[in-house]
Amino acid sequence: MDNIYRTIHGYGEDEIIINKSRFIGYAMPIESEKEALDFIEKIKTKHRDATHNVYAYVYGEDSNIQRFSDDGEPSGTAGIPALEVIKKEDLRNVAVVVTRYFGGIKLGTGGLIRAYTKGAKIGLESGMIIEKVLHHKLKIRIEYTLYGMIENYLMTKGYIVEDTVYDEAVNIYVYIEFSQVDSFKNTITDLTSGNAIIEYINEEHLSIKDGRWIK
Repeated sequence: MDNIYRTIHGYGEDEIIINKSRFIGYAMPIESEKEALDFIEKIKTKHRDATHNVYAYVYGEDSNIQRFSDDGEPSGTAGIPALEVIKKEDLRNVAVVVTRYFGGIKLGTGGLIRAYTKGAKIGLESGMIIEKVLHHKLKIRIEYTLYGMIENYLMTKGYIVEDTVYDEAVNIYVYIEFSQVDSFKNTITDLTSGNAIIEYINEEHLSIKDGRWIK
């Protein structure tokens, strides 16, 4: 998977009234096509009495799986506009459902396209559009005499410190962007004159919004 890609952080839900029709936008990050289908079915079950439950989803490392349904709306007025919102935002691994309760006023082709576009957009925005950035989780083990200096360095540079564990030495668990790992290790080694043990723990795509880690 890419080192950086765009998606949403979590479940989103919002609604809007357009010419007396109620449009509820739902969005969910997904880790498989099955998760997308399960999410869609859950919303359909919740809104069995709705006029339409339109959906679209994009999944895969290169967004190769793209599906949509107009759910009875005129062809091209509902599912494709919802899918286009996902694609224009360059999002991956996301499902949206836009539920409509008809309010008695027909919207016409252009009106439906705008309404379902808006419904998908508010659902995605409610789920919070973020970047997933690949990080390596490292453990830095240092003597207590070096802790103040290293802590200050990490804070000044804005690195993500997940935890600090104290035993015979100080163990700092820190997330470093994939592209910065080598230079980071070299800097820590220089700052501590080689008296730091740096251990690789794992790698994760973290949710980043405006340069901040979103847990």
